[in-house]
Amino acid sequence: MPFVRGTWMRGVALSALATACLGVAGCSHIMHPLGGGDKGPRQVTNPESAAQIGVNGYLWKATLSTLSFMPLASADPYGGVVITDWYANPEKPDERFKVTVYILDARLRADGLNVAVYKQNKGPDGQWIDAPSTAQTDTDFENAILTKARQLRLSDIKG
Repeated sequence: MPFVRGTWMRGVALSALATACLGVAGCSHIMHPLGGGDKGPRQVTNPESAAQIGVNGYLWKATLSTLSFMPLASADPYGGVVITDWYANPEKPDERFKVTVYILDARLRADGLNVAVYKQNKGPDGQWIDAPSTAQTDTDFENAILTKARQLRLSDIKG
């Protein structure tokens, strides 16, 4: 006997939709990016004040400085996302890279940064083909950004 969709399947679909709507409704308040001490994040009552708070300035400046050799496609200082355009090293014109950096925290922390590197190689027909990027490349970019951010912070502390 073949499986026939009926009222049971509609009930499952409606339950999933209701659960998803409740999950989205729970995200309707703005959390303070600096947290609220021991009690967890504080809720910001004035949304305009939340727009003035960006990401960690040292990580932001270090990201832009580290990726300055690549063409910039998008930079969102409030969301903490930097996206470069494709960059091909003149010494290796048959491969190109694109980097996306996510600044996840308002504090200067190693886990407050996530880097994704995308790589493409030129195929025999001249088309670009996606290729795997090594995890070490992601880590190298993260380390370079974090090192630059620490240098910027130390230079501000020393005066």
